[in-house]
Amino acid sequence: MAVSGERRPLDGFLPHGLSSNTPFPSLKLCVLIGILSLSALSIALLIYLCIRLRPTSNKRSTLAKETNSRASSGPSYEVFLSFRGADTRHEFTDFLYHGMDDAGILVFRDSESLHVGKRIGDELLRAIENSKIYIPVFSKNYAWSHWCLQELAHMVECTSKSNGNKEILPIFLDVEPDDVKLKTNLYSKALSKHQKKFCTEVESWKKALIEVDEVKGWNWKRDEGQADLIKSVIETVLDKLNAGNKKIVTENLVGVDDRVEALIKMLDVGSDSVQFLVIHGMGGIGKTTLAKCVFNRLSSYFRDRNFLSDIRESSQRHGMVYLQKQLLSEFLDSRSFVERIHDVDEGINMIKRVLGSKKVLIVLDDVDGKEQLKSLAEKGDWFRMGSRIIITTRDQSVLRIEGEASSEGLVEKSSKVTSYEVREMEFDDALKLFSKHAFRRDSPRDQFFSLSNEIVSTLGRLPLALEVTGSSLNNESKEFWKATVKKLKDAPPKEVQSTLMISYDKLEDKQKQVFLDIACFFIDQNKTYPFYMWDACGYHPHVTIKVLCRMSLVKIRDNNTFWMHDQVRDLGKEIVRQENLKDPCERSRVWNHEEALSILKWKELQKGNSNLFSYDLL
Repeated sequence: MAVSGERRPLDGFLPHGLSSNTPFPSLKLCVLIGILSLSALSIALLIYLCIRLRPTSNKRSTLAKETNSRASSGPSYEVFLSFRGADTRHEFTDFLYHGMDDAGILVFRDSESLHVGKRIGDELLRAIENSKIYIPVFSKNYAWSHWCLQELAHMVECTSKSNGNKEILPIFLDVEPDDVKLKTNLYSKALSKHQKKFCTEVESWKKALIEVDEVKGWNWKRDEGQADLIKSVIETVLDKLNAGNKKIVTENLVGVDDRVEALIKMLDVGSDSVQFLVIHGMGGIGKTTLAKCVFNRLSSYFRDRNFLSDIRESSQRHGMVYLQKQLLSEFLDSRSFVERIHDVDEGINMIKRVLGSKKVLIVLDDVDGKEQLKSLAEKGDWFRMGSRIIITTRDQSVLRIEGEASSEGLVEKSSKVTSYEVREMEFDDALKLFSKHAFRRDSPRDQFFSLSNEIVSTLGRLPLALEVTGSSLNNESKEFWKATVKKLKDAPPKEVQSTLMISYDKLEDKQKQVFLDIACFFIDQNKTYPFYMWDACGYHPHVTIKVLCRMSLVKIRDNNTFWMHDQVRDLGKEIVRQENLKDPCERSRVWNHEEALSILKWKELQKGNSNLFSYDLL
């Protein structure tokens, strides 16, 4: 393709206003005119030119066909490196290229021999079109190379037409973003120089430079080390390339397959509605693990996806605006747009604007309040049809959003909410999970079989407790195991206790009192009499028990008796025991009959009553 202002060798033989780029029908008219006015030699020459130029005209009839032809031929690359050879080829770019190559990344790095003439060759075009990630290395003299600018413009064009399947990751190598944005003379001067020879292309180069500058990348100064930068680039590229197949959970999974299949069936990916799935259960029961497994399985169905972890803790530390930015950052190329959020309302508006046009898969992990959900994913119409929002929580009250605002609530005609309660593991699966951590195998060793069964029974088949305890027993002696069994019967593992305490700490004071009463006295007991007692104490048992059930701390069985997971029960007893470790008499509750008898004897002794010395509670 000729550059504006140039004349091809044969252009002088054509009538004024025509060139070798002129479409063939115009040349046909030229021949008819020539027949009437030119000599036989001129006629012969014109006929020759028509025949010679006709294939060229047909070949260039549509740019789209050229591009498709190039893209369908030639090798595919994962990364295309664009750089000014004189600046960086034998230093930074060389190290970066070999680092990515060593990491198994397919990289295209052009050679100076490909820069022939004033246009990008087909090989370079094919390499750009067949690459997934573009890394332009902006250096001092990058803009002085028209080849670099042509490459950049083509990268921007390919990215814009890729439906999000390609992206640009710029590196600013000892230059400022303002230089690339043409706000200084560094690149502006080069563009002015190119204006003389490439007047028709300079405008597209300017747009490409400005557009790329909006993309988040890396800034490097000459007094900084390059090793950390190269490492960061390689890690980011690997994350991008592996995003579709990224496995968040990779090992020691037991008993999750059937649960994951059930969850995927509930999500019904083939449906066009927006669907919310709430996975709830007590702390440490495996909600996050299931959500990660489902996320892994469904990622290939969604180009736009995000797993937002530890929402409870992050909201406490950083606030909801931080979480809104974290949610949006995965869906925007430029971090600058996210940084415009200054309050929750602005965040909500941007979430609606950005995600309203995207079919997304989002996991909101460890939600513990309605305000969090209202700030991140309150309604189905915030998202494009076909989106799936998965929420993990200990508190079922987040579901109440669905009924709070009727027609304006979470559930609308175009969206659906389902819930899934995660229950404790089957005993065989629990024993297998424990064995994987304790023995690095699927079953206990013969000499530890009885102890393993006893530990699994004591821990109540809670995955977190099984993993923590199993790992602590790996390669330990039998005596250590026996001591651990005794210790577990007195108190839950600290890691498990701290996890369960999160739910306890959320309770109000009166709710805590009811929880401790159940843990110490009323498991497997009918609820009728305790309700009378709590009502008399002003503890509002009907409301309080609903809260405890909602928090997965207590359940009411069909026969109206209380049920509590063993680890939750042990947590309650340990809280009471910590009130006074040495003197049970100073604790708020005493459930051990021997301790209770000792206290009663001591109190009666203080009154001078010796009759209790022969009293036997058994």
